[in-house]
Amino acid sequence: MSLDSVATNSHGNLDEEISQLMQCKPLSEQECLCLKRQITLEDIVFNENVFMIQVRALCEKAKEILMDESNVQPVKSPVTICGDIHGQFHDLAELFRIGGKLLVALKVRYPQRITILRGNHESRQITQVYGFYDECLRKYGNANVWKIFTDLFDYFPLTALVESEIFCLHGGLSPSIETLDHIRNFDRVQEVPHEGPMCDLLWSDPDDRCGWGISPRGAGYTFGQDISEQFNHTNNLKLIARAHQLVMEGYNWGHEQKVVTIFSAPNYCYRCGNMASILEVDDCKGHTFIQFEPAPRRGEPDVTRRTPDYFL
Repeated sequence: MSLDSVATNSHGNLDEEISQLMQCKPLSEQECLCLKRQITLEDIVFNENVFMIQVRALCEKAKEILMDESNVQPVKSPVTICGDIHGQFHDLAELFRIGGKLLVALKVRYPQRITILRGNHESRQITQVYGFYDECLRKYGNANVWKIFTDLFDYFPLTALVESEIFCLHGGLSPSIETLDHIRNFDRVQEVPHEGPMCDLLWSDPDDRCGWGISPRGAGYTFGQDISEQFNHTNNLKLIARAHQLVMEGYNWGHEQKVVTIFSAPNYCYRCGNMASILEVDDCKGHTFIQFEPAPRRGEPDVTRRTPDYFL
């Protein structure tokens, strides 16, 4: 069933607005004010610019939806699992073409069909270091858009559970977490802490060495196959699907196929030369990886497929 086939009149012109946003076109003032009327927001000042009205209204509605979701959000198959996209818009559009549409505007439009998990970059500190804060200042002259989105990030679920078998999260496991119920009991509506179990879920990485190790990232831990096997056994899981690490083929099995890393940003930072991938899980819980290359970009330089020494 296509997304368009489940459209209802209760969403007004939201479908048309999403179509415009997918083409990177701003909404008109009339459309934005219409969206404002659909979503009552007492704190909106009418002399805000049009884009601010649109963004604030969209994010407030998304918060309402996300507040009802679990820290371990249940997901049914068929489903497409994606990894990092790292803000590469043209490659995001390519991912939409290959694997279907998603993200905040579409989360509001189809709340039961899209699950967005929090990653380590969805935090105030990291977005100030890696460009989102500066981009907002450059494009809009102030940090209002940055604040609206970083406030929204606090509400994103931390993990998802596909058909009670595939545990999805951005980073990895934590020595402070033995069961999924422990995660369900977190208060997630906060900035990502510098340490502790919530931090670990967003920052940890699988490792070839057994046991827990100190992460070279300075946050989270490394964890071995013995840790993955025990966690999967305790929680009746078949697979941990995570992102967070660049892998040159777009996906990489680890820990004797107890863990898979999925990376969905091709040619990361427009210079690493890597493939990207998504994982499709069908009605019978079968797994299919779809790899894709960067979307065509005018003037893009040649790249070599060389794994960088380290990246966040």
